Amino acid sequence: MATQLESSLQVSDLILQASPVVQLVMLVLLLASLYSWYLIAKLHLSYKKAQADDDHFQKIFWSGAELNTLYNNAQLNSKRTGLEDIFYQGLGEFLKLKKRHAPTAQSLEGTERILRVGLSRDQGQLEQGLGALASIGSVAPYIGLFGTVWGIMNAFIGLADVDQVTLATVAPGIAEALIATAIGLFAAIPAVLAFNHYTAKGESLYSDRALFAEEMVALLQRQSLGSAREHD
Repeated sequence: MATQLESSLQVSDLILQASPVVQLVMLVLLLASLYSWYLIAKLHLSYKKAQADDDHFQKIFWSGAELNTLYNNAQLNSKRTGLEDIFYQGLGEFLKLKKRHAPTAQSLEGTERILRVGLSRDQGQLEQGLGALASIGSVAPYIGLFGTVWGIMNAFIGLADVDQVTLATVAPGIAEALIATAIGLFAAIPAVLAFNHYTAKGESLYSDRALFAEEMVALLQRQSLGSAREHD
C-alpha cells in the first residue's frame, strides 16, 4: 500500500493529472519565474556595466584631464551612459550659459538642474525591470494560493462520491494543490531577494553619481572664480 501511494504521488504525475485551472496557475507561475530570472540576469549585467563605466570615467576625470578634452571625447561617444553622459549634459549646459554671458551663479544653477535631470533619467533607465520583479514577488504567492485553494476544493468535492475516505484518496488531491503554492513561492522568493538587492545597489550608485555631480559643480565654481580673478 505504501509503495503504491508513493508511486502515485510523483510530482510529474500530479502536475499532469491536475485540473485545468490548477495547471493554468502552474503555467502562469512558471512563466513568471522564468521572466523574473531573465530580469535578474539583465539587471545584473546592467548594474555591473554601469559600475565599471562609472569607475573608469571617474579615474579619468580625477586624473587631471582637461574638462574640454573630456567633453569632446564624450561628444564623440554616441553610446555614452552613466557618469559620462551626466558630465556631458551638465558641462554642455554650463558652456552654453557661459557663451550667453550669464552670471556665474545662474550658470551653476542651470548646470545643477541639468545634472539632476540627467541623474534621474539615467537612474530610471537603469532600474527598468525592478517594478516587474516587485510585482512577481508580491503576486506570485497569491496566485499559487489560489491554485491550492481550487485544488483542495476539487479534492473535497471528489470525496463526496467516495464511500470510504482513506489517505490514498485524500493525499493526491491535496498534494496536487500544494504544488501550486510551492511553485508560487519558487517564483516569488528570488524575485523579492533580487528586488531588495538591486534597489539597494541602485541607491548606492545614485548616491555616488549625485556626489560626483556636486563635486563637478564645485570644480566649475572654483574655475569660474579663478577666471574672474584673472580678468580683474
